[in-house]
Amino acid sequence: MTYEVWLPFHADDLDGLPDGPNYRFWNGEQDFPADPADCSFYVVPYMKGSDISVRPLAEMRSVQVVQTLSAGIDHVQPGLQLLPEGVKLCNARGVHDASTAELTLTLILSSLRGIPDFVRGQDSEEWRSGFRPALADKSVLIVGYGAVGSAIEDRLVPFELARVARVARSARETARGPVHPITALPELLPEADVVVLITPLTEQTKGLAGAEFLARMKDGALLVNVSRGGVVDTKALLAELESGRITAALDVTDPEPLPPGHPLWHAPGVLISPHVGGPTSAFFPRAKRLLGDQLNRFVNREPLRNVVLTTGS
Repeated sequence: MTYEVWLPFHADDLDGLPDGPNYRFWNGEQDFPADPADCSFYVVPYMKGSDISVRPLAEMRSVQVVQTLSAGIDHVQPGLQLLPEGVKLCNARGVHDASTAELTLTLILSSLRGIPDFVRGQDSEEWRSGFRPALADKSVLIVGYGAVGSAIEDRLVPFELARVARVARSARETARGPVHPITALPELLPEADVVVLITPLTEQTKGLAGAEFLARMKDGALLVNVSRGGVVDTKALLAELESGRITAALDVTDPEPLPPGHPLWHAPGVLISPHVGGPTSAFFPRAKRLLGDQLNRFVNREPLRNVVLTTGS
């Protein structure tokens, strides 16, 4: 049997692909590279949005695997009901750990040390010196302690923190200490100087950082969102920012992209980056290694990595 594989990279640019499949390049263009009905393994184009990601799914009657290049799967979920039963959806766990963890540290340090204000001062040729908070001796709460959350903690270790608290859907133990269940947030939030959101966007986490969550954060705390914009209630966040009680650093927003004129652009105490946690030079080698490994597993009928769900089950 010859498999049809759709890739958002040219096959010649990927090392280690198994021989045998027909590799088709498709990165969201209007025309499909072949009949979607023949596709066996679909690698979703990266950062192309939900409309493009799900467009071929209704016609993919032979597909066995849908592989995203992001850790999140919310952009393909609207099309999963169009697939036949038994299709495995795999995410890119591990591909974005380094990039997203780097950006998280960048946002924390930039916000605490006032880098945006320095840049504005440079633009206007003003010497804006002053006393700024350090990351040292701070307490950090990581909400969503998976692979990226662990990578963030790896990079926090040298900064002489007072404490790192970890939260996930359910409690467990790690080599670094306990991971608390999400039900522990009311007790943990008032103790944190920096709260990092890196949880997937699900029905359970949509609007997680709402008015009650934000109200429990201590005065002067920093909220860092590197997950999905919908995890935060934008209206509630704006109210807290405009009061000056907390600050925020956001790589993701709701809505996204943030439209011109939106009040979040000019809210006090907020640093916004345009969803750039993943797309860096670190992405390509890690994504290519993942695809080579997954496709060899697929062809050799070995268990796939990062299976998030199977349709119809």
